[in-house]
Amino acid sequence: MTAPSTPDAHAGRGADRIDTTVVHPARRYNYWLGGKDNFAVDRESGDRIAAVYPGIRTLARENRAFLGRAVRFLAEETGIRQFLDIGTGIPSADNTHEVAQSVAPESRVVYVDNDPMVLVHARALLTSAPDGATAYLDADLREPERILADPQLHATLDLTRPVALVLVAVAHFLTDEDRPHEKVATLLDALPSGSWLVLTHFTTDHIPPAIVERMYAEFASGRMKQDTVPRTGPEFARFFTGLELADPGIVPVTEWRPQVPADQRPALAEASIYGAVARKP
Repeated sequence: MTAPSTPDAHAGRGADRIDTTVVHPARRYNYWLGGKDNFAVDRESGDRIAAVYPGIRTLARENRAFLGRAVRFLAEETGIRQFLDIGTGIPSADNTHEVAQSVAPESRVVYVDNDPMVLVHARALLTSAPDGATAYLDADLREPERILADPQLHATLDLTRPVALVLVAVAHFLTDEDRPHEKVATLLDALPSGSWLVLTHFTTDHIPPAIVERMYAEFASGRMKQDTVPRTGPEFARFFTGLELADPGIVPVTEWRPQVPADQRPALAEASIYGAVARKP
């Protein structure tokens, strides 16, 4: 295998594809995290959502923290050295390769995203430890076959060895018509025994009904665009059919191997997003 350390051939076209007049979830998420890689349209959308659901910024931070804990768990406790991170978003602190390579410098990571701004930031993202490798694919979770066929994926990861499939805060952008469970299963089917799935997903299970009602009223009025599909605990659990869940199983991300005492964690209503990590037998 080669060790890619530069963006793919499409990266030069990224800037030409950025539309600053249309909100993009990755840029809005960056705004919620306190980043600067966003535009007025993203901030306006983010503020509208926060006005209805004030916990959204906490949710974004807790989701990001879960990613770091999950990757560290896999690198430290299971020996995973290969990661396929789909829907990575705009580079932030503690990216997957940074956490993995802090434990094992030889770790290899492929990032996948369909946002042109991520392409523009690819050079910053693709700074691997000398012993490891990182690569970036311009692709979409809705097209798993395209991801699996990409030469850069095979140049960076050995799919005969275990891989961690990382799908953090991305599956909820797929509608039921997109068949998200099927897309995830297609990716897992291509990975060998001993591989892992890391997945988080927005839910309204822990949000007070009054806030949920207001949220859907805003969607119905057109004042707020619905670009995520919240799913229930049982719907989330379907992603893990046939897999072996790591403790503590399927829980809100704040409850997954937390590093702070319970009285210092945000209320579930402020971070209503499920998370789990599971092994393919």
